[in-house]
Amino acid sequence: MSTAAKPSAGDVLLEARGVTKHFPVKKGFLKRTVGQLKAVDGVDLDVYRGETVGLVGESGCGKSTLGRTLLRLLEPTSGTIRFDGADVTAFGRAELKAARRHMQIVFQDSVGSLDPRMTVKQLVGEGLKIHGFGSRATREATVLDMLERVGLPREAADRYPHQFSGGQRQRIGLARSLVLQPRFIVADEPVSALDVSIQSQVLNLLVELKQEFDLTYLFVAHDLAVVGYISDRVAVMYLGRIVELATSDDLFARPLHPYTQALLSANPEPEPGRKRDRIVLTGDVPSPIDPPSGCRFRTRCPIAQPVCAEVEPPLASHGSSHLAACHFAGTAIDAAA
Repeated sequence: MSTAAKPSAGDVLLEARGVTKHFPVKKGFLKRTVGQLKAVDGVDLDVYRGETVGLVGESGCGKSTLGRTLLRLLEPTSGTIRFDGADVTAFGRAELKAARRHMQIVFQDSVGSLDPRMTVKQLVGEGLKIHGFGSRATREATVLDMLERVGLPREAADRYPHQFSGGQRQRIGLARSLVLQPRFIVADEPVSALDVSIQSQVLNLLVELKQEFDLTYLFVAHDLAVVGYISDRVAVMYLGRIVELATSDDLFARPLHPYTQALLSANPEPEPGRKRDRIVLTGDVPSPIDPPSGCRFRTRCPIAQPVCAEVEPPLASHGSSHLAACHFAGTAIDAAA
């Protein structure tokens, strides 16, 4: 786990305030809107220059939607997103195109995100062409250099995505994101579809590239062990909102939110022969169309009290830049509960 200290407030690269992304729910022959699916519902988040923020939670909690909304690949329903001081939510088409050179994404699906009709050279060089970078010869040289930096041979440039393994295709995706020399990358579960042995190679490559290109990452994943390895800080997300945010070391040593405690209890114990007490959550994840009142986790929380249904807990500080949204933050959960 990283032990990097949190930079000062003046080093904020990306700032999100009150960001929401709701999708209309339509029914009937006329497709009338009958509700809103609240995938992201009021997120505040600062990402500091040069750090890696891990974003973790169960499938369907809104992690990937938040990452794409921060890049305006999905239009936010409300809220503001500032990148390097500029309000991204106010950008017109030309301004957004210019900003996208500095804000890139690595997709989880290394098959679906790569056009099978294009060669690797065309895929990686597409962004250079769109942004008018240099001559054709210059672009080709840049692509070949980037392929080597991500661990692919130059001869890979003339091959097609289906001719590569999953790990190699993810390297192609990394090369495509890095070729424009961005400052901020959303890595959307980039290793979840890979074999464990390949995962470590890609994670180490991400760390090396971050140092080489002075990158800032938002690393989206559902595996806390992976997030803990690569992240400086970790944000835990549940049903569209961030419920805990802390440095990686502090979160693993002192989880405050009951949901975080349950997630950590499911992690394999690193010491052989030692067993971790598993906290099993009861009930299903509520629908994001009609989330519970008050604390959204209360319907599955073993320590919930009446106040949890009446008052929504704020994401408040509990010392050492450790934030948690819980009325009873820090209360230990009985694994047998």
